[in-house]
Amino acid sequence: MNDLEMYREQLALCDDKLIDALVERNAVVEKIMAYKETYGMPILQPQQEAKQKQRLEEKLTDNKYKDEIYDVFRCILKNSKRIQARKLFDYNIVLIGFMGAGKTTVSDYLSTMFAMDIVEMDQVIADREEMSIPDIFATYGEEYFRNLETNLLIEMQSRKNTVISCGGGAALRERNVAEMKKNGRVVLLTASPETIYERVKDSDDRPVLNGRKNVEGISELMEQRREKYEAAADIVINTDNKNVLQICEELVQRVTEMEDK
Repeated sequence: MNDLEMYREQLALCDDKLIDALVERNAVVEKIMAYKETYGMPILQPQQEAKQKQRLEEKLTDNKYKDEIYDVFRCILKNSKRIQARKLFDYNIVLIGFMGAGKTTVSDYLSTMFAMDIVEMDQVIADREEMSIPDIFATYGEEYFRNLETNLLIEMQSRKNTVISCGGGAALRERNVAEMKKNGRVVLLTASPETIYERVKDSDDRPVLNGRKNVEGISELMEQRREKYEAAADIVINTDNKNVLQICEELVQRVTEMEDK
């Protein structure tokens, strides 16, 4: 065996060790998840992720392969999050609620913590139509827009572990709700009219608020939608005076409890 063949054999042995280590690591991730569930511990622990990153940075100080190894570990950590997501959610999480209730914030955080894909329905529709939502309403009318929502929800049924953030009016259509539930758990996020107003007052991309962008107008519209929102929801979470970690931890806990029943 010449030197080149010897080096290649050494490389193959390293690859075998890496594979074995990754299999063991992924199994440990599942054990941690099971332990948390058994003892009712919070699933989301961002401080632990921060400790892992700090430990890795300390371990790689002055290592000439620091950037390359750190890049590999980013992929490893991302895949660990996906394993957690698959264990928790063998389906999609569908977020509904009034504009400004926190759907985008919650979907972004869930994506960060579990490496889940995000589908912002309004954004996907706007991109595909190459028009803003207000322009779609003005040009083609609300019925056309709702049909686009329905078709997108049907498309999403082929996916799993995806956070689907719906526009404020998506759950008002019974057909949309039926499609949401075919491969998703529907989570209604709520907030007070005052909170909603503070979150949307500077936005010009809310056609249904035209002429009533104030607490009274928002309250009236929320009350008109409340019954249909609640009928569509599998669980309801109020977001007032909660940070995104608290909201997402409650979401994970309640969806998990729902599956255990």
